[in-house]
Amino acid sequence: MRRVVLMLFVLLLAKGVDAKKNGNGYYITNQKPLVAQKYVALPLGTIKAKGMLQKMLEIQRDGLTGDLDEKYSVVCGPNNGWLGGTGDGWERGPYWIDGLLPLAYILNDESLKQKAQVWIEWSLKNQLPNGKFGPQPLPKGYKRISGTQQDRREDWWPKMVMLKVLQQYYTATNDERVLTLLTNYFKYMYRELPDRPLGHYSWWGNRRGADNLAVVYWLYNITKEKFLLKLGELIHKQTFDWAKAFTGNALRNLNPTSSMHCVNVAMGIKAPAIYYQQSKKPELLNAVKEGLSVLRDVHGFANGMYGGDERMHGNKPTQGSEFCSAVEMMYSFESILPITGDMYYADYLEKIAYNVLPTQHNDDFTGKQYFQQANQVLITDESRNFVHDHNGRLVYGTTSGYPCCLTNMHQGWPKFVQNLWYATADNGLAALVYGASEVKAKVANGKEVEFSETTQYPFSNRIVFQYKTDDEVAFPFHLRVPLWCKNPTVKINGNKVEFEVENQVVVINRSWKKNDQLELVLPMEVKTSRWYEESVAVERGPLLYALKIKENWVKVKKNHGFIGTSGYEDAFWEVYPESDWNYAISSRMKADDIKIEERKEVSDMPWNLKNAPISIWVKGKQVKSWTIVNGSAGPILHPTSPSRYKNVEAEEIELIPYGCTTLRISQFPAWGR
Repeated sequence: MRRVVLMLFVLLLAKGVDAKKNGNGYYITNQKPLVAQKYVALPLGTIKAKGMLQKMLEIQRDGLTGDLDEKYSVVCGPNNGWLGGTGDGWERGPYWIDGLLPLAYILNDESLKQKAQVWIEWSLKNQLPNGKFGPQPLPKGYKRISGTQQDRREDWWPKMVMLKVLQQYYTATNDERVLTLLTNYFKYMYRELPDRPLGHYSWWGNRRGADNLAVVYWLYNITKEKFLLKLGELIHKQTFDWAKAFTGNALRNLNPTSSMHCVNVAMGIKAPAIYYQQSKKPELLNAVKEGLSVLRDVHGFANGMYGGDERMHGNKPTQGSEFCSAVEMMYSFESILPITGDMYYADYLEKIAYNVLPTQHNDDFTGKQYFQQANQVLITDESRNFVHDHNGRLVYGTTSGYPCCLTNMHQGWPKFVQNLWYATADNGLAALVYGASEVKAKVANGKEVEFSETTQYPFSNRIVFQYKTDDEVAFPFHLRVPLWCKNPTVKINGNKVEFEVENQVVVINRSWKKNDQLELVLPMEVKTSRWYEESVAVERGPLLYALKIKENWVKVKKNHGFIGTSGYEDAFWEVYPESDWNYAISSRMKADDIKIEERKEVSDMPWNLKNAPISIWVKGKQVKSWTIVNGSAGPILHPTSPSRYKNVEAEEIELIPYGCTTLRISQFPAWGR
């Protein structure tokens, strides 16, 4: 018996789970000398979606996520470089698998798993003896059909995406071949980076090195090989200094406009927090917060995103924000949250997921907008005031815009579901991001327990957790209280309980019995916030609200093919307004001026005009002089000129959740200053 205990102890050390020294005892968590984690990611597949979130995953399965390789084989088909072919060997294939794989395991869909496995197997079986993996250089003089440059097959950047894929695959399967590949590849990197640094082949590797660094630390937590920490320092040194950029003037520079790329910023926002794990310098965490504050002040929109129609482009609500930026911002917050335990990032994650994400793809996930606008009143294939405004940037299409968003958009919903729950440093369970779901996880002395979460959140303020395990188990249960919520309540089995909120977290420490029910109520109040030109936004809980505008969708057939894959004839959708959009709202709304209507039942697909679950009615005044300019709503009217509203009667206008809109005004001119 003693020998068995000793063997188990050695096995735990090998897996990097020593509860006494390193916090959580059952899942991969930071090992010394890395900073101890407050929360720990759960293995892929242990969290399942329900309700609306389950529907979104099913829509992806039946839409482009499930068949991108069949519909657009030039992008992700069998000739892809990541399958040994002569086609694209850069980021596009790995981007798709980075969303397909978590979708497959969360849904437990064998067909999708098999699709992803083909890509996994090729990487695992084709690593070179020196440790290098991925597409090999094409024969000299080969005529490339994809338009990608030869050295993109050598680029460090696309391999970073496949590293994330392999990491997720390991947590779902414990396939030891992943650890072997990563160890050998990181040894290769350690040898090669001094002569061929991250930015040697392209700036993408230099700007996005934190994605590589995160996987290096993750592997260290399993193997504890010391060279990985040295490699971590080298990768950080070769990565663009995001902490300096966020605390300096790089993001504030508007004249001329900042040259930073919008997706690099979304990915780079996590870089200081990733390296903080090794450096333990608190100023790095401060840099993340300051960077987000600068983004809001100089480039920010009320929906949580920022003006970046390729390069950063200020905070006019008609500037574009790229789909890749949205899903990468989400992934950054999902990465920062368990490292810091700061619930600010959970709040921000929900804001992007429940506002921006659902409106940038269509209802059946067969088309997307490359850019969206916070004030979006006309969607047509014409030029606008974007840095890059060619190739159908605003329309709902498939091959419109660059192919990055077509392949990268798939990670949004699956990874959001995967980050609803966490293990805790005190061997408990944490619900830090809210959505209908269920989870199985080990707690306390290693007992696996199961919880279900039933809710219509973010439309409802009521969340019910039910303990479903037969055995009685004592462990702490952590719950987040959002910053926007003032007076939360908690009931257990119908009885109100007293609790303390510390750093936005409530910890319920008790012995849980089968069918115990915890009810969390997060009261939501309507509030307003001020933005560009003193425009007014209306928010309630995690949701932003926008003017409801009737839509006319028009299908257009045009050969629009994206750059590098020309020759595709593709249909896309333009959208025209069929009701007035040019309204201003009062800047001094009172409770009596606001009326809230909630549907009794929320559709599993709530993200459109027809199914919008909530309406907020406010007083608005139509401004005839506010018209369309260059395909977009004209400049926001500053409230210093009240004469334009003097003889205009106020009327009730209907606002609905931003994510339910296609056309919208979400930042309104103000009257009644």
